[in-house]
Amino acid sequence: MGVRFAIVDWTALAPGLAARTDWQAWSRAPQRPEGALEAKLDAMPAMQRRRLNPLGRAAAQAAWDCHSPDGQTPVVFASGYGDAQRCLQLLKEFAASGEASPTDFALSVHNAIGAMYSIARGDGASYSSVAAGAASAAAGVLEACALLAQGASEVLLVCYESPLPGEYGAFEREPQCPYAWAWRIAPAQDGRPHFSLAWTDAADADSKEAVDGDGLPFGLESLRFAISSDAQLCARAEGTRWTWSRHA
Repeated sequence: MGVRFAIVDWTALAPGLAARTDWQAWSRAPQRPEGALEAKLDAMPAMQRRRLNPLGRAAAQAAWDCHSPDGQTPVVFASGYGDAQRCLQLLKEFAASGEASPTDFALSVHNAIGAMYSIARGDGASYSSVAAGAASAAAGVLEACALLAQGASEVLLVCYESPLPGEYGAFEREPQCPYAWAWRIAPAQDGRPHFSLAWTDAADADSKEAVDGDGLPFGLESLRFAISSDAQLCARAEGTRWTWSRHA
């Protein structure tokens, strides 16, 4: 099974990495970014911007920098855990007082970042949020390709993650670091550069087979492949073997 797609444009943010040249240099010698996510997000009104945590601002910044201006491009937000920091804080407050802020609750749900982004832009296009654990970037690509198959000319995919906070850290299933990236995806055309993504049950793959990777989380490794010159990347996530391929 597999899908084909083209990446029309891309943007990314991580601690110490913002400019495209920085990311391209990083792709040749990748390492996990360390530090705090910082995004000015000047395009979003201050009142709305203040409601987003650093992860939300970074995701919205990556999206804004890559989004087409027509306001009709469907958007897919993909994250394994979303704003887990806000969720954990909300649960602790409820456990201590028996009460929870309605505003914090509304902003803790998985589609809150996408909702805030769409409101700020006044977009009328469809928005969706997907979560598939470590494989969320691949799930986002599949959702985007489904929208292309339904007739969308382009889809904006936004993938973002941050290390799980506090007690949630025990549930980490892959290397952790903060990042956010966006791809503007269009249908693949024969004879033009594009990518494909294929998948199979990891149990069906040869257990001795080498799987590429640089100790990066799956979503960030997927970005690294896309902006590198590598022909193929194989990686396992959530019991599935994913194969990214570049086609000239």
